[in-house]
Amino acid sequence: MESLDLPLIWAGMICFSVFAYVVLDGFDLGVGILSPVLAPGQERDQAINSIAPFWDGNETWLVMGGGGLLAVFPLAYAIILPATYPLMIAMLLGLVFRGAAFEFRWRDPAHQPLWDLVITVGSTVAALAQGITIGAILQGIEVENNAYAGGWLDWLSPFSVLTGIAVVIGYALLGATWLIRKTEGGCQRHAHRLAYRFGIATVAALIAVSLATPFLNHEYWRRWFEMPQVLLTAQVPLLVVLCTGVFFWSLRKGHELLPFLMALALFLLGFVGLCISIFPHMIPPSITLWEAAAPRDSQLFLLVGAVFIIPVILAYTGWAYWVFRGKVGTEGYH
Repeated sequence: MESLDLPLIWAGMICFSVFAYVVLDGFDLGVGILSPVLAPGQERDQAINSIAPFWDGNETWLVMGGGGLLAVFPLAYAIILPATYPLMIAMLLGLVFRGAAFEFRWRDPAHQPLWDLVITVGSTVAALAQGITIGAILQGIEVENNAYAGGWLDWLSPFSVLTGIAVVIGYALLGATWLIRKTEGGCQRHAHRLAYRFGIATVAALIAVSLATPFLNHEYWRRWFEMPQVLLTAQVPLLVVLCTGVFFWSLRKGHELLPFLMALALFLLGFVGLCISIFPHMIPPSITLWEAAAPRDSQLFLLVGAVFIIPVILAYTGWAYWVFRGKVGTEGYH
């Protein structure tokens, strides 16, 4: 056990939790973002019904990732949170109001347009806050004496706004491809057209963020463009090109599942690119994984609990998706 690199293992587990959250909650936030462009009535009801059984369970992974960061990397948590307080507050408010609107939408049909608006605004605010947070971490956080040393609005920059918009567009793509898979008729045809548009927009946003990132820090530039690292990192943009080609081909051929899988693959490659840029730092450019980690005994104790908890979460998540498999209708909630 002494030879185990626990901070590295925990970093991998937290990355898995964060990506699981992005994958699972990303498509239901995307459906909420797309709600205004879907026709009121059956089309919009189908879309909301397609995410109703999953949206709250999907957010379990956000708790898992945030809780793991607090417990295992308390120094990183203590620095990132004050550096992004407005974003965290906005994200949580967006998720809370959105969740309440789901419940009220069917119980209070007289005000359904209001609840649909709340779902859209809550989804967009949550997605935008998550994207800006990624940009704020990537551009670096000012640290002095192991504490946040910046101001309330240091997270706000053209780059962080770009990453925020990119995440909103990407979630909309996930939502559109999810609707292709889960709906039929007019809603499916509309989602198909939206997937084309947001597919193009997502690739454009991915290119823009990728081109801007190396200019944030010379270390990022070195990892992406200097030999011999470039021989490894060049695989990421090559895979993006491949997945993009398969995505548009599958849309043209009328596949229902493959566009969603390719949209997820684009998110995974974007996430891998983020990890390549900042590793081994937890807080770029100054604090590494090992410097931010809790004492080894604490990490080991928590690891034993995580070994039991993560399979349980995976099991009930998989069971929920199996029970609610297939196409959705327009009646009722769930």
